[in-house]
Amino acid sequence: MGFNGFPKSTLPFLTNLEQNNRREWFAEHKEQYEESVLNPALLFIEAIKGPLAKVAPKLTAIAAKSGGSLMRIYKDTRFSKDKTPYKTNIGIQFRHEAGKDVHAPGVYVHIARDEIFCGVGLWRPDGPVLQQIREFIDGNAEDWKAGFHNKSFRRTFTIYDDSLKTMPRGYSSDHPSASDLKLKSFLGMVPLHVKEIQSPELVDRVIELTKIARPMMKTLCDAVNQPY
Repeated sequence: MGFNGFPKSTLPFLTNLEQNNRREWFAEHKEQYEESVLNPALLFIEAIKGPLAKVAPKLTAIAAKSGGSLMRIYKDTRFSKDKTPYKTNIGIQFRHEAGKDVHAPGVYVHIARDEIFCGVGLWRPDGPVLQQIREFIDGNAEDWKAGFHNKSFRRTFTIYDDSLKTMPRGYSSDHPSASDLKLKSFLGMVPLHVKEIQSPELVDRVIELTKIARPMMKTLCDAVNQPY
């Protein structure tokens, strides 16, 4: 059985989960979760594994119920005021092979009732890695611009707005790369349509976006001393 797209029941299930975010309700609808979310997500990951290996061989596609590319639906509520037990979105992350040990860029697919998108890059790296990227921006201006400001990439992706209000310590406000040095995340995002996720062509669409993002992803990998 191959990937035929996420079924039309996926988004209604996520909406119902949002309205009934309780363990008892989830247990009663476990079969629907598997049919609407879990199984199609695993089929999607398995379907993209081969094509992804050709265009971005350092990114991993692991079709597993836990520990793979599909992010857990169970929330970690230990330090959150919101104690609802389940995430109400599907998160699929194609991590860099070094991603378990270091902060490295990846490709992410997000499916929720109110937002569906494909993201590429790196979200909120820790302090030392963020400083490493800033030093790369400062010392390799042309290489950084050629990748992160690649024309095809910028025509397709919108940069996630996650910046400091002031310049980071050690950099002047008139630095030619000031706007990039203030970034806390290095992410490009493209909205996906409902019809796209309900089609087997979602695989081709994400692969196409990964190809377009290659200059940006390669530059980010260079900045954190990882191959791409």
